[in-house]
Amino acid sequence: MKIYFGKIIAGGIGLLTGGIIGLLLGLLVGHFFDRALENAFGFASPENLQRIRESFFETTFLLSGYLGKVDGRVSEQEIAHTEQMFVQMGLDATQRQRAIDLFRRGAAADFEPEPVVADFLSSSGRQRQLQQALLVFLISLALADGTLEPAEHSALVRIAGLMGIGAMQLEALLNMARAGEQFHGTGPRAASPDAHLADAYGVLGVDATVSDRDLKRAYRKLMSENHPDKLIAKGVPEDMIKLATERVQDIQGAYETVRRHRGLK
Repeated sequence: MKIYFGKIIAGGIGLLTGGIIGLLLGLLVGHFFDRALENAFGFASPENLQRIRESFFETTFLLSGYLGKVDGRVSEQEIAHTEQMFVQMGLDATQRQRAIDLFRRGAAADFEPEPVVADFLSSSGRQRQLQQALLVFLISLALADGTLEPAEHSALVRIAGLMGIGAMQLEALLNMARAGEQFHGTGPRAASPDAHLADAYGVLGVDATVSDRDLKRAYRKLMSENHPDKLIAKGVPEDMIKLATERVQDIQGAYETVRRHRGLK
């Protein structure tokens, strides 16, 4: 679909205010405006969203295989975690086999993540929300056996770096994921009221000294970034949204825990 609004409007204004020179400058400005608008419409098209969903699915399972094997072997916990993903996503037999094949390709000794991530970035338009959602899935797999091996950490740093996500942001996501496990009661730490409250702060990515105002701001930001409807609109496959919904529930539960502790309305 070709768009010429910018050229028509800017060219007309340029002609009226600057004659022929103004017309030429207006057409140039309008050209860049039309290209930006065309890209925006193109990105939101059903065809492009379908390409993003396909890319997200493929990239998730390829990198899951790579991450699962990077420490030398795929653990039973990682296999169980992947199987749980299949169940939560409600994959049919064909989709399940495709996911298994992708996982095996990613676990191959000669697999390199660079071209896979590059293709994903090309398809997704370098949207930060999509990249972060993908990274959160991979982090949950890496933490499935309760420990993060050095090789797994290095692989996550490598993948995050390819996506333009810095080490500090990755560590923040890791800490929030660990806190989420504890908050669920699935982590190794014994449950206690103080530990539960600390984990709630961790899920929200803040510490106990945060102001009420900044606490609400952090909560709203996380809810906006992880809202299922927004992720679907960005191109995350609907089947995988079932996994992301758990993170939203953690964020809501953590905020309610802290809110009650502080006596906030």
